[in-house]
Amino acid sequence: MEIVTSEFFQRALIGGLLIGVTAPLMGIFLVLRRLSMIGDTLSHVSIAGVALGFLIGVYPVAVGLVFAVAASFAIEKLRKAYKSYAELSIAIIMSGGVALASILFTMGKGFNVNVTGYLFGSIYTLSNIDLITIAVVTVVVLVAIRLQVKELFLLTFDEDAAAVSGLPVRFYNVMISVLTALVISASIKIVGALLVSALLTIPAACSLIIARSFRQSIITVVIIGEIAVICGLMIAGIWNLAPGGTIVLLLIVILLGLLLFKRGIRTGS
Repeated sequence: MEIVTSEFFQRALIGGLLIGVTAPLMGIFLVLRRLSMIGDTLSHVSIAGVALGFLIGVYPVAVGLVFAVAASFAIEKLRKAYKSYAELSIAIIMSGGVALASILFTMGKGFNVNVTGYLFGSIYTLSNIDLITIAVVTVVVLVAIRLQVKELFLLTFDEDAAAVSGLPVRFYNVMISVLTALVISASIKIVGALLVSALLTIPAACSLIIARSFRQSIITVVIIGEIAVICGLMIAGIWNLAPGGTIVLLLIVILLGLLLFKRGIRTGS
């Protein structure tokens, strides 16, 4: 248990707790709007930005953040161009992100080892700059959602009604995409680009099983996200496992447990 008192583990815990709030919180909006795959898309684009950051010697998370935000605007633009096939925007941007990342990887073979940490997570290497970045993103997301929760609720469940009522739908769509991009960019060093979508979607999937209202869903996703992060980090630290993978597998275990519990209740009744 000595690892719990170490400085690097405490930094990891702080970063994990912050992301454990924001990632599931944004995830509930994405899942309810059937945009679950946007997490994978923006994370792949972020990795391209991280690779470029290493290549040009700039803070990788910052470059990844810029790439993810730019991709969020592009997704929203393409969603408008393909109104009947909105999922095409996600597929197109993801393809571009993967292609660009692969090119940048070949251009900078010397930093491939460093980028691996961003692919699979490297929470134990969080620096003070990383924590400040994560904290700023957390504040921005929480403030934005708190101030616009009613509008986001209407947009999430009935976009057409929101437009008819005079809500600036395009603005809020872009806002959700940008906030998601910020969260993903801040998360990739914690759980990794290949796993970050799990932190967005699995808590939301859990909330759909047990929550009875939108308010309950918001509370539930945050609780489940925090439980998974705290317990996942403790398990990974004690048994020397990969933190990101442990957190995601624990989320899946929670989801399966809730499904079995719900099935048991139905069978019993």
